[in-house]
Amino acid sequence: MKEKAVVSDINRSMYDFRYSDEDAFKLEQGLTPEIVAQISKEKNDPEWMADFRQKSLEIYNRMEMPNWGPSIQGLDMDHILTYVRPKDNKMQNDWNDVPTDIKDTFEKLGIPQAERESLAGVGAQYDSELVYHNVKKEVAEQGVIYSDVESALWGPYGDMIREHFMKLITPNDHKFAALHGAVWSGGSFVYVPAGVKVEIPLQSYFRLNAAGAGQFEHTLIIVEEGADLHFIEGCSAPKYNVANLHAGAVELFVGKNAKLRYSTIENWSKNMYNLNTKRAKVEEGGKIEWISGSFGSHVSYLYPMSVLNGKGARSEFSGVTFAGAGQNLDTGCKVLHNAPETSSYVNTRSISKGGGISTFRSSVVMTRNAEGSKASVSCASLMLDDISRSDTIPAMDIRTPNADVGHEAKIGRISDETVFYLMSRGMSEEDARALIVSGFADNVGKELPLEYAVEMNNLIRLEMKGAIS
Repeated sequence: MKEKAVVSDINRSMYDFRYSDEDAFKLEQGLTPEIVAQISKEKNDPEWMADFRQKSLEIYNRMEMPNWGPSIQGLDMDHILTYVRPKDNKMQNDWNDVPTDIKDTFEKLGIPQAERESLAGVGAQYDSELVYHNVKKEVAEQGVIYSDVESALWGPYGDMIREHFMKLITPNDHKFAALHGAVWSGGSFVYVPAGVKVEIPLQSYFRLNAAGAGQFEHTLIIVEEGADLHFIEGCSAPKYNVANLHAGAVELFVGKNAKLRYSTIENWSKNMYNLNTKRAKVEEGGKIEWISGSFGSHVSYLYPMSVLNGKGARSEFSGVTFAGAGQNLDTGCKVLHNAPETSSYVNTRSISKGGGISTFRSSVVMTRNAEGSKASVSCASLMLDDISRSDTIPAMDIRTPNADVGHEAKIGRISDETVFYLMSRGMSEEDARALIVSGFADNVGKELPLEYAVEMNNLIRLEMKGAIS
C-alpha cells in the first residue's frame, strides 16, 4: 500500500516543467560551416577536433536521410539550434555553486539525492553544456577517471580520447552520426584501469530545456582488462510544440575479461526526434549488458550494437518500449559475432496504446570467425487497444555452419479474465491494467537500480492514465 501512495503523488509535471532560456547563449538555427566553427571556438577544440567537425559536416551534406524507419519529415535542420549554452555555465564540482534554476531542475528530477544515496559519481548536462561533475574520492583513488569529454581532451588522457573518439561510430555510418561528429557537445568520459571494480554506479543525466534545440552529447567509456563498471544514463525534456532533436553517441570499449553494464531510461518529451547511436566493442572473455527503457519521443531510431570481437565475448540486451498516442518508436539492437564461442541474448518487451506504433528491429550477424557461437532473440509485444500497432523485423545473417541461433516473437492483449480477477481483489480497472503492464515489463525493471525501477513503473502508470477503452 505504501508504494501505491507514492505512485499516486507522481504527475507529468515532474518532467514537463521548464525554465526560461531568454538569457542563454544560442547560436543561430541551422547547420553551416560557420556555425560548426563557432561550436569549435566555444568548446576550445584542439585543432584535430575542429578539423574532424568540418569533415563530418561535409559527410553529412553528402549523405541521404535514413529510409529504413518511421518518417522524420517533420525534422527540419534549418530550424534546429545546435548549440545552447545556459547562463553562468561554468562547470561546478560543488552542487551549491550551480545556478539556481538549473539546480532546481535537477533537484526536481532527484539527481543530487541519488548521488548522495547511491552513486559513485554524477555528471549533469543542461542543453549543450555539462554544468556539474563530481566523483567520490574513494573511486578517484582507484584511478577511475570520470569527467566531461571537453576537459579530458586537454588533459593527460587527450591522446586516449583521440585514439578512440568516433572510431566505433564513424561519421560515415549514417547521416545523423555525421551530424553528431560535426556538432557534438558535452557528454562523459570514463576510464576504468585494469582490474578495478567500481562497486557502485556512475551516472550521467541529460536535460534538454530549450525549445527547438538539439542535444548531441558524446559518451566514451573505456573499461580495461578485468575491470567492472555499471554506468547509468538518464534523460528527459519538457514538451514544446516545435521539434527537438537528440542525436547523441555512445562508444563503449570493454577489455579482456572486463564487464560493463549500461543502463538507460529515456523519457524524452513527445515532440522529440530521438536518433541516438550506441555501440560497444567487447574483447576476449568480456561482457556488455544493455538495460534500456524507452518511454518518450515522437519518433525514435535506437539500436544499441554489440561487436563481439574476442573469443568468449558476451552480450545481453534487455529492453522495454512504451509507445503511446502520436509516438512511432523503432527500437531494437544489433549484435555482430566476430570471434569463436561468443554469445548474445536479447530479451525485449514492447507496449503500445492509443494508436502508438512500436517496432522491434534486430540484426544478428555471425561471421566466418564465429565458430561455436550462440545467439537467442526473444521479443514480446502487448497492445492495449485495437488502434495501436506492433511489428517485429528480425534479420539474421549466419555465415558459419557451427552456430546456434534462435528467434521467438509473441504478441498479445491484456486478458479480460486477469483484469476481472484483480478487480475482484479490490483494485480499480486502471490500477489492474497498470499492474499487468508493469509485470509484463518486469524483465527490465528487475535489472535496473532501485530508483530507476521505481521511475519506470511510475512512467508506466502515467502512460496508463486514460488507457481504458
